[in-house]
Amino acid sequence: MLDILILLIKIIALTFCVVLPLVPVSVFFERRFCAVIQDRVGPNRVGLPLTLFGFRKDCSVLGLGGVIQPIADGIKLFLKEDFTPQHVRKVFYWLAPALTVAPALITACVIPFGTPITLFGHTEKLVIADIDIGPLFIFAVASITVYGITIAGWASNSKFPFIGGVRSTAQMISYEIALGLSIIPVLLYFGDLNLSHIVQQQAEHGWLLLPLWGHDASHPLTEKLLFWFPAAIAFLIFTVSIFAETNRMPFDFPECETELVGGYHTEYSSMKFAMFFMGEYAAMVIGSALIVTVFLGGWSLGFGTDAWISKLSVGGFGFGGLIHLGIFVAKVVAFILFFILVRWTVPRFRYDQLMKLGWVIFFEAALVNVFLAALIVAAPHLKVAIIGGGAVLLLIVTAAIIWVAVLSEEKPELLRA
Repeated sequence: MLDILILLIKIIALTFCVVLPLVPVSVFFERRFCAVIQDRVGPNRVGLPLTLFGFRKDCSVLGLGGVIQPIADGIKLFLKEDFTPQHVRKVFYWLAPALTVAPALITACVIPFGTPITLFGHTEKLVIADIDIGPLFIFAVASITVYGITIAGWASNSKFPFIGGVRSTAQMISYEIALGLSIIPVLLYFGDLNLSHIVQQQAEHGWLLLPLWGHDASHPLTEKLLFWFPAAIAFLIFTVSIFAETNRMPFDFPECETELVGGYHTEYSSMKFAMFFMGEYAAMVIGSALIVTVFLGGWSLGFGTDAWISKLSVGGFGFGGLIHLGIFVAKVVAFILFFILVRWTVPRFRYDQLMKLGWVIFFEAALVNVFLAALIVAAPHLKVAIIGGGAVLLLIVTAAIIWVAVLSEEKPELLRA
């Protein structure tokens, strides 16, 4: 019973008190960030009505910089009419929003949020399920999201939602292949599928993209610097694929309003629409958390400070894990801001460009990167040969991919009046 109680506490604390609150925080950041980019104010009027406490009308609202705006959004969506059109397939219509938001929250259970904490002599890890197939579990569960979007488009019995659902299916299949291939070099380098072990290795031997400390016989500096090249390629492909997986700009084709009115959720309103909204932002949060965990050290502060932080305690309470939790959340928030920056600065691709990027460029580049990383891991003593041969191979493959892409580009026909 104690183990079950601890598990429930970790689920509530890490999922509903850390991950889920980042969704409205991301909405607030998005509103303010895009307002700065577009040279406008953003949300600043919603606040606490002080007239309820006897204040004068000329100081009726405590604005608080607009931080109450996400609460107002939630109340508005909750109180809107929950309208279900007569022509929809009702069972699947109601099921689709749950299939969209639930997988994004379930995948949070394998993310390590920090080092273990100690209370009353009992040590507990800051991870809900410390399993040895962390990335595979995330990919398997996150792929269920496409069912929610596809079913939503099909169950709406409407043309534009159906097209949005079909687009989402093709898009997710295209980029899940590149997503899976891009992370293989990382798993080859660490030799482990446990995300907690991967973060611990980065804390001791340097982050994957910042290998500047913890050099030893098993992780010499030359091998780290040599592996940085395929690691950077993997990071680029993985990050762009996460953008496509979360349907964020410049890859928001399943819901682009300029072509599909609203896409797969056109026929939805009230809290069912809010669940699609939550699913998108929760997927962005989990995607940011996975990128931070695999490439940027997770909860690690780096430079040899993590062992000292993990030993901090007051009495019998070891609170170093909570500091690492704060470091992890700060990294995730920084990457969420990067997601928002890209959305409001990069224009949307054409759909054929999206497919070509996934199948013609990322798929081949990720596959070549797997062979390059395997060669570095298997024969690190062949430094010059690996650098020279790998660079030449990548240049040849890149030139061939560009050549194929140019040849396959359809020439526009001139229309005469």
